[in-house]
Amino acid sequence: MGVVPKRSAATTRALEQGRRPAGAAERANRLYESLRNLIVRGQLAPGARIVETEVAERFGVSRTPVRAAFQRLEREGYVIASTTHQARMTVAPLTREDVGELLEIVGELEGLAARSAARLTDEERERLAKDLASMNAEFRRAASAKSAQPGKLYELDERFHRRYVEAGAGSRLRTLHEAVKPQAERYIRMYIALLTDTVPTAGGEHDAIIEAIRSGNAVAAQRAVQTNWRHAADRLVRAIDVMGEQGNW
Repeated sequence: MGVVPKRSAATTRALEQGRRPAGAAERANRLYESLRNLIVRGQLAPGARIVETEVAERFGVSRTPVRAAFQRLEREGYVIASTTHQARMTVAPLTREDVGELLEIVGELEGLAARSAARLTDEERERLAKDLASMNAEFRRAASAKSAQPGKLYELDERFHRRYVEAGAGSRLRTLHEAVKPQAERYIRMYIALLTDTVPTAGGEHDAIIEAIRSGNAVAAQRAVQTNWRHAADRLVRAIDVMGEQGNW
């Protein structure tokens, strides 16, 4: 039987130091996800102030992971740093200019996924098209209900898009998509109540995506998705004109 050597004090310190950053990174990541979710769902409203000390107290953590979470949220465009208070952030506003750029990016990313989905095997494309058609039918039924629920409409539309993205996107594309799509979600959740009348139009655009994927026309699938998101941006801009920009003063 071999003798297990004792671990030196230096090795112990190195291992402990190696664990600490990992723990700090994990706490910062969890905090980032919690704050991002609050922002995306509108529980932290556009224009709301977020103070480092208050967040640390609320989540029971030190200010270090809060600072790391703030930096990541700022890089991804969810918050804006204060010019006078380093430890204070403001939730980014929702504006006409931003929504156009943001949804165009989403359309490009999802268009690439749809193009790849249209290159799947005949059997895979047919199964995907059937799933998408079923989801789109449910989307239309929910919109035609006597009291359409905006939140449900959003979830159904999101599920439709997620289905072909998951079918066609590779790991790099999914990573980019997951970083950007929640920012678009902020706009849709905020203004969805003004968009219920546009569901028939959106449903027709979904039909074009389904048919292009079913037929294996990669170029048409990509263009259909880009068109859907470009028109979605136009619809959101009109909603913003009615309801006003949020958090921008």
